[in-house]
Amino acid sequence: MVVGTRLLTEPVMTNKQRIVVEQALLGEGYEPSGPVEITLLNGCIESIEPSGSSQSRRLLAVPALADAHNHARPLSTTSFGCGGKPLESWLPQLATMPSVDAYTAAAASFARSLAGGATSVMVHLTRPMGLMPLPEEACRIAQAAHDVGVSIGFAVSMRDRNPLIYGDHSSLLPALDDNQRCIAERTWLRPSLSVSAQMALVESVAEAVESMPGHIDVQFGPTGVQWCTDELLSAIAKASALSGRRIHMHLLETVPQRTWADDVYPQGIVAHLSEIGLLSPRLTLAHCVWANSAELTTLAEAGCRIAVNPSSNLHLQSGIAPVPVMLQCGVDVAMGLDGCALDEDDDGLRELRLFNLLNQSHGFSAEAMTPTKALRAACSAGRAGLGLEAGGILAPGMPADVLLLDLSALDRDALMEVDVRDYLFSRATKSHIVEAYSRGRRVIEEGRVTGVDIATLEAELRASMREGLKAKKDVIECWLAIEESIAVHYKGCC
Repeated sequence: MVVGTRLLTEPVMTNKQRIVVEQALLGEGYEPSGPVEITLLNGCIESIEPSGSSQSRRLLAVPALADAHNHARPLSTTSFGCGGKPLESWLPQLATMPSVDAYTAAAASFARSLAGGATSVMVHLTRPMGLMPLPEEACRIAQAAHDVGVSIGFAVSMRDRNPLIYGDHSSLLPALDDNQRCIAERTWLRPSLSVSAQMALVESVAEAVESMPGHIDVQFGPTGVQWCTDELLSAIAKASALSGRRIHMHLLETVPQRTWADDVYPQGIVAHLSEIGLLSPRLTLAHCVWANSAELTTLAEAGCRIAVNPSSNLHLQSGIAPVPVMLQCGVDVAMGLDGCALDEDDDGLRELRLFNLLNQSHGFSAEAMTPTKALRAACSAGRAGLGLEAGGILAPGMPADVLLLDLSALDRDALMEVDVRDYLFSRATKSHIVEAYSRGRRVIEEGRVTGVDIATLEAELRASMREGLKAKKDVIECWLAIEESIAVHYKGCC
């Protein structure tokens, strides 16, 4: 077992459960079949057999989603004035968000992910709450995941350069007055932990969550090449090779990142990562919107996977990832939500539709995207990056991660026999989820998450955030000047 992985420590369901559905998307091809009876036992699918039983409710069974890239943020960042901005100004503005109780924040985020169709979520914890030591906070997050009923990967954020811009931040300071400069240095420009301290912190987190229930896979989480020195990335590569611990990192998300990478690493950023030993099947890279074909081929040959995040890239003005090219180059492509689905509601089924539509071929040219490819990206490909066993398909022996959708609502006109995948890729949203099973545990019943109360959690978060914003007044006021300086720095650079 890879270091840091926590598998379920107790059977979720020891009794057989039988689910009869009118239609199910079965096997690696996600082919429609039905009616069928799906039997669950000990967290797995025991059997799938034809059924002659009639049901009063028309249901469609599909595999649950595996969100391959997320950050478990407590509330939408737009509510804090961060909407409609490029990543390079949006990201540092997140410092204006107050810290709140780690369990409440994580439980609310996981519950929204589950309500959107994901029973497994990658958590790249780039902004911990910081109200307690990180190992303790990680335990609170692990408990929240177990209570909600999701499996998680958990990447500990690591960075040691370029806190505000990709380059010398001193160019931003002259535009600030003394008070603003003091706030900026305290908030954004604090010294980073040493490489050895950051490496030790990851191990401390892994040790802390070792006894927690559920699945949590602790990983190295370098935030991105532009934010990590070669010393840090080399240390991560070496430690990963020795221990087998996975790595989760952003790469080439925006045009400024592409420009910076080409300037700093003229031999090629991906070639450089290969030279220091970072590329391997243990590595998941988020975004890669601006990676070229040669780089994608190198990543594919190394066995890396890419987590594509369509809505996030649109919201942050980053572009559209070249998924058809990624697939042509042999990359294993997974789908993530990045905490920023199209309507900021963590709706994974709507994200699946967007992922499919954005990557369709034009007219009658060769198919770039198919239902099978899209479902594999959304349900199956991301699981390895979370330290999970193979799954994301409905077949005997597979983990019982299953969504039951209201087929009557999807087939609302009921005029003729239609491939149910047409409805899934044209209409499905989280509102169609009737039930969900996570490793055989029923975690959504009658459309409601059963493990926690989302409304209560979010009410508590809003109250805490409103109170916490009072202490952030000086940072918020300082941010206006910082943001203007950042915009001046990047305008015309690309």
